[in-house]
Amino acid sequence: MTTSEVLLPTTRRALLHRIATAQAEGRTPSLVAAVQRDGRIAWSGARSCVDGHEPDGDTQFRIGSLTKTFTAVLVMRLRDEGLLDLDDPLEKHLPGTDAGEVTVFQLLGHSGGLAAETPAPWWERTPGETRPALVDVLGEEPLIHPSGHVHHYSNPGYTLLGSLVERMRGASWSEVLRREILEPLGMERTTPQPHAPHAGGWAVHPWADVMLPEPVEDLGLMAPAGQLWSTTTDLLRFATFLAQGDARVLSASSVEEMRVPAAPAEAGDWASTYGLGLQCVRRGDRTLLGHSGSLPGFLATLWFSVEDDVAAVVLTNATSGPLVGTVAADLVQIVAEAEPRIPAPWRPLPDVDAELLALTGPWYWGTYAYGLKLLADRGLELRPLRGAGRTARFRACPDGTWTGLNGYYAGETLRVVRAADGTVDHLDLGSFAFTREPYGGSTSIPGGVDEGGWRGLMI
Repeated sequence: MTTSEVLLPTTRRALLHRIATAQAEGRTPSLVAAVQRDGRIAWSGARSCVDGHEPDGDTQFRIGSLTKTFTAVLVMRLRDEGLLDLDDPLEKHLPGTDAGEVTVFQLLGHSGGLAAETPAPWWERTPGETRPALVDVLGEEPLIHPSGHVHHYSNPGYTLLGSLVERMRGASWSEVLRREILEPLGMERTTPQPHAPHAGGWAVHPWADVMLPEPVEDLGLMAPAGQLWSTTTDLLRFATFLAQGDARVLSASSVEEMRVPAAPAEAGDWASTYGLGLQCVRRGDRTLLGHSGSLPGFLATLWFSVEDDVAAVVLTNATSGPLVGTVAADLVQIVAEAEPRIPAPWRPLPDVDAELLALTGPWYWGTYAYGLKLLADRGLELRPLRGAGRTARFRACPDGTWTGLNGYYAGETLRVVRAADGTVDHLDLGSFAFTREPYGGSTSIPGGVDEGGWRGLMI
């Protein structure tokens, strides 16, 4: 049984109602949105202030800081090719800036301590020629926080990453982007400059229903932070890549690495963090990943949920008004909750390793009871049998150990410790001994076990 590509009429109407409300209450000239499920566009819709001129999935809008995610992918490609390490200081590969101590990792996650914006004048509304060199982008004192101590969103930081890409590839940022991401993913309608059909950017007066055209500037060196134009169709292709990876661009493990928070959330904002070029938002029980964007005349958001396999894009041509991030999150929620993902059929493992099978079942860390389950590809899962506790999945390693993939035990090593006769004595997980019985085997437990053993209440 397969899932239909067409959403239910009630779901489609809920989606249309949400964007219609956003366009009307947000007072934006036009708004276009699309939702993807199971890797296919399941719904699209648009609203416009001019009847018969609604944008569609081929209409370009400026996407602002969504551009940063593309730049981050280019940097991750350099890392995967062994050309740099994320912990490298910028100075190693892009010398001569006053921010050379900041690492590539910190720039990707906005924890380098750089200022949020360039020196005046307002860079989004001035030609790129206004800042012909990196010193014009960074100013005299580019660092306003200690590097690595706090998340502080920085547009100049992504200008540095774009310049790093250009230096290491020997080509312009836009050319590298086209060659390494846009062409392989078939994103023909994503470009640094607008190509018809495209929307015009507008400012809507906050106290009257009148509009003012916004200027469109080439951002020059700031392009890697916010230059791109795109469509809902292209951005949903990009969402599929960010959820699954693509060997032509970046592996699944590398895009998964981008989705991991790279800097602590600010106090009072625990539901929102930032990975490597990706925003990470917790909305109820759902994790949304993607990015928002804005430039004068335009607002954009892409959110996707890996667990639900649903993505949504919302694009609009107003400087302010509709809360497109909220709208995109609502679109994901409408589909995920009205038509939840149907799980794949259960299937047994293709083969059985008797030694691994013998490791499964209950284990005890002191008196805490855990269950060890065998997964595909010789992987393991450790889960508490009662109440809350440290759940973790483990990947099998060639040397016969396992490496933690998530939670408290991420990166930690799980190994089987055998007795002199070859039988399994206990499991060692980051120095913790897991035994088959609570505090079983005095030789396995640091500090030993009381010789009197377990006992009842003595009166």
